[in-house]
Amino acid sequence: MNENPLGFEKESKLLRKFAIPSIISMVVSSLYNIVDQIFIGQGVGYLGNAATNVAFPLTTLCLAICLMLGIGSASRFSLNLGAKKIEQVKVVAGNAIVCMIGAGIIYVILVQSFLQPLLLAFGATESVMPYAITYTRITTMGIPFLMACNISSNLIRADGSPRYSMMCMVVGAIVNTILDPLFIFVFHMGVAGAAWATIIGQIVSAFVAVCYLFHFKNITLEKKDIRFSFSELKQTCAIGISSGINQLAILLVQIVMNNSLTYYGALSVYGPDIPLAACGIVMKVNGILMSFVIGISQGMQPIAGFNYGAKKFDRVKNILKLAISLNLAVSAIGWILFEFCTGPILSVFGSEDGLYFEFATKFMHIFLFMCIVNGIQVISSGFFSSIGKPIKGMILSLTRQVLFFIPLVLILGRIFGLNGIMYSAPISDTVAFMVALIFLIKEVNNLNQMHNDLQN
Repeated sequence: MNENPLGFEKESKLLRKFAIPSIISMVVSSLYNIVDQIFIGQGVGYLGNAATNVAFPLTTLCLAICLMLGIGSASRFSLNLGAKKIEQVKVVAGNAIVCMIGAGIIYVILVQSFLQPLLLAFGATESVMPYAITYTRITTMGIPFLMACNISSNLIRADGSPRYSMMCMVVGAIVNTILDPLFIFVFHMGVAGAAWATIIGQIVSAFVAVCYLFHFKNITLEKKDIRFSFSELKQTCAIGISSGINQLAILLVQIVMNNSLTYYGALSVYGPDIPLAACGIVMKVNGILMSFVIGISQGMQPIAGFNYGAKKFDRVKNILKLAISLNLAVSAIGWILFEFCTGPILSVFGSEDGLYFEFATKFMHIFLFMCIVNGIQVISSGFFSSIGKPIKGMILSLTRQVLFFIPLVLILGRIFGLNGIMYSAPISDTVAFMVALIFLIKEVNNLNQMHNDLQN
């Protein structure tokens, strides 16, 4: 068997090869929600956007499952491929396929059964609830396809086909972008039209992704490989749990944020609905920047995982440094746009209400003020998962969202109201960055030591 390019090709070339398609995939994935927000904002109004914000935690929960299974399976795929354990690679891939099918079906049943209580818990107000139910009843039916696409694309990337992984997301987004204005403005279907456009795009993406699973480059799956194994699932979840917990933390943040914004918003001139809608827009816009960061992290992971498994620790260190440098450059551009181009960005989503636009502008300026360092936590968490150290990755996933941000929202919100909620973000971003930096410095020293031990 020829040596895998992951083990010898120049690190910068590999990162370009893997990160660029991953970035495009993640940006396109976030566009599913952004496109809905744009057309709903223009065609329905800010109550429609508030409804998608209330519904978004369900997508976040789905992505938590996708990342735990997808990143966990992909990391084990890369680690075993680097160690040349081909049969084990096949078992990992086969188990991932079974798990993604089962998880999708179970998720739909549970969400459809408890939809209204869930939306109430996510912060739906009386005026937003009808829009939220209409939108979510439909989009939930697309969850199995969203899971199939996301989990499969991680395996495809680990197999060394990042461009195909990118294509899976792009084709669905194109379909969604075409259908959104058609359903909303031509057929006047409102939020239901946006929902149908979303799931049709997800179905197309899932079909393209699943087709690849019969044509892996490094393995040939047989019928016996596609089976469920609880022990395999445990190992996969152990590695992917940090990525999943990061999404669960985001889910918890969304619930706390939505409820805090409606509560303190009702006590202000803005009312409960404007802060809820504005938060949704700002979080989705920030999602574009985070898509770049996550794409860089995902592009780094198969390279780091393979070389760690192959005991090429100097290459692991090099790819980590490259990923961090690229992340900082991208985040700096994002910060400039968020701070100095706020008006044009928010206007895309509609500006029919003066109070809404006023609050959204203020929210974006304050809430995203320290976004320039956000990516370090994401990169470091993904890095530790990829080299088989999920506990460290999990700790880093929890720092910003759960350990710092949520307590600050509750404490500062009680003292300063809406302003306290907004300032909670840059404070927690700064502290989380410092924690991630400490973890990374220690791990780089560890990699240096292991590299030196191999040389002696």
